[in-house]
Amino acid sequence: MQLILRPYILKLKHTFTISRESRDEQPSLIVELKDDGESGFGEATSNPYYNVSIKGMMNDLQQLEPLIADSSGIPPEEFWEKMKSQLSHNMFALCALDLAYNDLYARIKGKKLYELWNYDISHNPLTNYTIGIDTIEKMVSKMKEMPWPIYKIKLGSDRDIDIVTELRKHTDAIFRVDANCGWTADETIANAKVLKELGVEFIEQPLPADDWEGHKKVFEQSVLPIIADESCQVESDVDKCYQNFHGINVKLTKCGGLTPARRMLVKARKLGMKTMVGCMTESTVGISAIAHLLPLLDYVDMDGALLLAEDIASGVRIENGEIFYSDLNGTGVTLT
Repeated sequence: MQLILRPYILKLKHTFTISRESRDEQPSLIVELKDDGESGFGEATSNPYYNVSIKGMMNDLQQLEPLIADSSGIPPEEFWEKMKSQLSHNMFALCALDLAYNDLYARIKGKKLYELWNYDISHNPLTNYTIGIDTIEKMVSKMKEMPWPIYKIKLGSDRDIDIVTELRKHTDAIFRVDANCGWTADETIANAKVLKELGVEFIEQPLPADDWEGHKKVFEQSVLPIIADESCQVESDVDKCYQNFHGINVKLTKCGGLTPARRMLVKARKLGMKTMVGCMTESTVGISAIAHLLPLLDYVDMDGALLLAEDIASGVRIENGEIFYSDLNGTGVTLT
């Protein structure tokens, strides 16, 4: 099995701002695995918050070339465990590798990934479209530029309620808000009351990741559901989030790929928690992988490729929130 690494710089349509950073472009790494006449593709982006660079991922993966070459044809779960033993320090790189291997494995089996997993796609949730922090006028403009049934609004500024109040004047769409650790517990409890009246469905990660006392207080007192993101990165975090959050948002890059993500989602559902998968600002390579998890989800945020000025791949297609699968097997991806 051959490993091929392709770094890209993804240009964004608009400056994307959350509570802790702004950016106009997103470095990304595409991993290709070739075997038995087929190719599988995976992706992971750089992320300063998690100290992840493209160079670091490439260096770590290149060191595994002999191990990868000798791992042809084994089940994806076994492949993941084998690679995890070498990449536990770099879950983003592990994610890209896991996505590529799952894609390749399904293609060799002649099936789409959701077919290989025996998932029913008839009740898939719609994806939201994200509006990054900006001036209120520009946030309204971004929303009008992309009419959508569900918006995720990035908050964490000193005018959060004003933002949502103004956006609500321009659409009847469902709102979700994501404060990216930018609020206090008391702020969250107070904001939730107002946001509920403004048609907000849930609040994502309002407090810093390790503020467990605050999470518990908000969980018990918020009138809106609270979904964990930064507080739920790897498999062991699901138990920590139980009875501190109403649901979890799994990011493939943080947990190490599709293989652990599936286990996290099944566990959360058994605990009675809401399930969600979120994306990074990434290409259709990563987004197409997420699409195959939809039958396990209550909510999904897989709009990353829609935020790009130009995509580098084709695969799943998204129209007005609805996801349409490629005719190809595996995750359905082709690099353009």
